[in-house]
Amino acid sequence: MAEKKSPLERRIPPVALGLLAAGSMWLLARSTGAYSVAWPARAALALGLVVAAMLVGVSGVRAFDRARTTVNPLGPAEATCLVTDGIYSRTRNPMYLALALALVAWGCWLASLPALLVVPAFVAYLTRYQILPEERALEAAFGEAFHAYRARVGRWW
Repeated sequence: MAEKKSPLERRIPPVALGLLAAGSMWLLARSTGAYSVAWPARAALALGLVVAAMLVGVSGVRAFDRARTTVNPLGPAEATCLVTDGIYSRTRNPMYLALALALVAWGCWLASLPALLVVPAFVAYLTRYQILPEERALEAAFGEAFHAYRARVGRWW
């Protein structure tokens, strides 16, 4: 039986969703100050995570650019080829992984445990309403090649 499609699928661009999550994290950090955790290395950790996020995200975009395929997350059916090399040999979603890493960095910078709880919610929402529909489109477009790739490479890492 076919999975019922939700009207939320691929409606919010992932970067906009990331910005909404970041804003929610900031509001949570400000409204739940009693749950703040201050540690001396938080700035260094946040910076390291931001650098990692940038490297992973840029690697993903560059791989798509080299393959001359779309980076538009709202139109996965427009993909002209299945990119499986470079960063895509380690994660199927480096651009989304980069957003999640950036949110973890933001949560560390805010030094807020409640704010960090937004990250798993972001990942769950993105997986359900963005990644799974993308995977259905890639499966329809690339069939067995996508099946083999999905079996070999993890969704997030």
